[in-house]
Amino acid sequence: MAKPVQPGTCGLSAALAVIAGKWKPTIVWELHARPLRFGELRRAVPGISEKILFEQLRELEAEGVVHREDFHEVPPRVEYSLTPAGSALNTAVHALAEWGTRHTASRASAEAPAERPRE
Repeated sequence: MAKPVQPGTCGLSAALAVIAGKWKPTIVWELHARPLRFGELRRAVPGISEKILFEQLRELEAEGVVHREDFHEVPPRVEYSLTPAGSALNTAVHALAEWGTRHTASRASAEAPAERPRE
């Protein structure tokens, strides 16, 4: 379970506490386009177990990032979607992902061995 952020701490620490973990940024990203049912979300995030997905969704819901809607139907239907705070978080996560892509590319080109001229 995510650690509660202490009042008065850095905003970055608060944001990172919400998305801490391997799967939360991916879950937020997958929910940005439309609400998804649990099974749809599980298929959209390959490698995640049902247990971990359930736990991560509960934590994101507790943080006010994800909304869970139970339709009280037979068969049961539950959909997960982003709250306005979740949409804003997705924008921030997207910007961070873009930075990571640029950074990785620039590091790879800087570390690539220079070709020697042929003699």
